[in-house]
Amino acid sequence: MSAPVMLPRWACVSEKRRAHIERVTALLDVWARALHLPAAEADAWHDAGRLHDALRDADEPLLRALAGDHPDFTVEMLHGPAAAERLRRDGETRVELLDAVRYHTVGSGQWGRLGRALYMADYLEPGRKFSRADRAFLAAQVPHDFDATFRQVLRARLEWSLREGMRLYPQAVALWNSVR
Repeated sequence: MSAPVMLPRWACVSEKRRAHIERVTALLDVWARALHLPAAEADAWHDAGRLHDALRDADEPLLRALAGDHPDFTVEMLHGPAAAERLRRDGETRVELLDAVRYHTVGSGQWGRLGRALYMADYLEPGRKFSRADRAFLAAQVPHDFDATFRQVLRARLEWSLREGMRLYPQAVALWNSVR
């Protein structure tokens, strides 16, 4: 495991969540190196990993106060919009980073490579207990065929939602429709 990630002072995460954040960040860092990303883009990938769940364990009133108007989101989904808003208030100006953090639970049809990488890393990180061999295979494919791997991850996540009788959010549908 790499060094612990630095979270903002306002982060609210359990040790279990911190471990997840560290695994997501480490995976993004591995992919960024393998893809030979420019330093600024690699830094954004690292920051997306370390910040995406920074408010995952915050209480509902704080999440609702920060998240703004997301009436369709369950409380468990508000941590992304809340963290993005807190980052914006703290002076974060990287729009692609803010959008990646904001929509990492549902996706966004507006995403570029950063949002898509975070979406994959959050799902493929090795600490999750389901489909370990399949997810490890997909994680290893990201540097070789980013777009095809993203389509597979997106399809798997959407199929799971449908199989479980979950709602498909408009953002997720827009993301699916944006994939070519």
